[in-house]
Amino acid sequence: MTENSLQFLVALDHIEPRIWRRIQVPDNYSLGQLHQVIQIVVGWHDSHLHEFQFKGTRYGEIDPESEEGVLDEYNVRLRDLKLSVGERIDYCYDFGDNWQHQVVLEEILAPVPKAVSPTCLSGERRCPPEDVGGVDGYADFLEAIGDPEHEDHDAMLTWAGENFNPEAFSVTEVNQSLRRRLRPAKKR
Repeated sequence: MTENSLQFLVALDHIEPRIWRRIQVPDNYSLGQLHQVIQIVVGWHDSHLHEFQFKGTRYGEIDPESEEGVLDEYNVRLRDLKLSVGERIDYCYDFGDNWQHQVVLEEILAPVPKAVSPTCLSGERRCPPEDVGGVDGYADFLEAIGDPEHEDHDAMLTWAGENFNPEAFSVTEVNQSLRRRLRPAKKR
């Protein structure tokens, strides 16, 4: 079966100005593979649980000790969802910080010979640091790093890294990271 490419807009909810990425992935990718791509392009480190929801069905990592009703994200290909342009998949990362993302299908593209996939086409702003405390914690963090007189200014910059810039985003660096981290396994 010929694989098409799916173009998604991935946007982090409840943060202004918006943090978003436009990506293309093969339609034969599983939801688990889409999760890996989102982690890289948004800038998370995949150190927390996550879940997709689409049309009332939940998909995620299967844990026999966790609650029932979650289907294995690696058993569902994006093409199997039969998405239409404009439809949205909800994606939650880190159930404690509760980072909600909208993953909206923008286009279904015909195969392109020798195309590099997945790829990030564009985006804006850096994602919040892991474990910052969700939307409210991120607002407090930005306030602290933005005010050299704030009592937590130095501690927050040390914790997040002295060079943390919430406006920074480089599509080139993201694509380099995709190539490096999603490199196919060598055949033996």
